[in-house]
Amino acid sequence: MTEARLSFKEMCAAFDVTPRTLRYYEYIELLQPDREGRSRFYGPREKARMKLILRGRRFGFQLEEIRQWLLIRENEGDQAQMQAFVEMADRQMIELQKQREQLDEAMEELSALRVTTLALAK
Repeated sequence: MTEARLSFKEMCAAFDVTPRTLRYYEYIELLQPDREGRSRFYGPREKARMKLILRGRRFGFQLEEIRQWLLIRENEGDQAQMQAFVEMADRQMIELQKQREQLDEAMEELSALRVTTLALAK
């Protein structure tokens, strides 16, 4: 039994993305739906790729990084893709840690400024 394909509208609804986003992902070749006339249909491969794309975006990866990572599997196989993911994840964790430190610093400064402002207002 094969998994049902989704229409363009169903794909947008299933993944809570706008039509513009879905068309853009196709434009930059992250997704390659089946076409029947002017209609597009998304099978299991495209749905799995969409899950990976959205997960990658949630972790802060750039779309081009995601596209390259997806190509690794097609060109070099699962093992190479897994190794590439570990390297990408390591780099992204360092970047997220830097962002966390910057946020902590900004929150501390804002809190101190708030306290100073309250003291001056009294």
